[in-house]
Amino acid sequence: MPYPETLKENPKIIFFTDFDGTITLKDSKGNDWLTDNLGFGEQRRKQGNADTLNDKVTFRDSFWEMMESVKTPFPECIKLLCENIKLDPYFKEFYQWSRENKVPVIVLSSGMTPIIRSLLVHLIGPEANDIEIVSNEVVDKAGKTKEQEDGWQLKYHDDSGFGHDKSLTIRPYAKHFSDKPNEPRPTMLYAGDGVSDLSAARETDLLFAKKGHDLITYCEREGIPFTVFENWQSILGTTKDIFEGKTNLKTVAAEGAHKARQDNEEVETVK
Repeated sequence: MPYPETLKENPKIIFFTDFDGTITLKDSKGNDWLTDNLGFGEQRRKQGNADTLNDKVTFRDSFWEMMESVKTPFPECIKLLCENIKLDPYFKEFYQWSRENKVPVIVLSSGMTPIIRSLLVHLIGPEANDIEIVSNEVVDKAGKTKEQEDGWQLKYHDDSGFGHDKSLTIRPYAKHFSDKPNEPRPTMLYAGDGVSDLSAARETDLLFAKKGHDLITYCEREGIPFTVFENWQSILGTTKDIFEGKTNLKTVAAEGAHKARQDNEEVETVK
């Protein structure tokens, strides 16, 4: 359910999450898989990611080039992704818990809605149709259809340099409770891993940043509080503790900063 319908059942927590590399496994990023296997390849894709992180190019332009390099008909892309992409095995458990406890899960992705929906339903089941997805769309190219070779292209969600500025989906919730301070405010959480999550990194109460990925580099550089996760098992444990009042955001963020420092020290030791 989109805002403000999300708030009708007065959720204690709203969980926003990235999709590629966050819900999917590290080696199962759908957009990356398309680019590496059907487009211009891994090396050029990684250079584009690095250029985005270092503000040399916008994510919008980098991702457009990635997807334009894929000429395979769109239905075939979806079929291949369903055959090759895997979810974090603990995400299904997290989603089941969220349904039981009326915690909305909202996927904010710089990918493409029809791909994300197809993968979630394929890998979780029909209940995944209830997950709200805010993402980019796919349209026919002029004079062609998505079923043809080189027949589809991205339709970005907005005009931002991200193509989809995820912060624009989160901010109305914060404004709602700022305008109505007497309403009980849910805790807003976000999980992400990479450059497409930069716009959302400051917007929620607690950020789960995936260990060893670009988002941690950005958070450390910008001084944004975060906690580190390796899979959805740890996210579920932390979210349950917050939900049940066994811990608080300040404690989790402090523990996350300590864990990140330890990880950095281990990397330096190995070097």
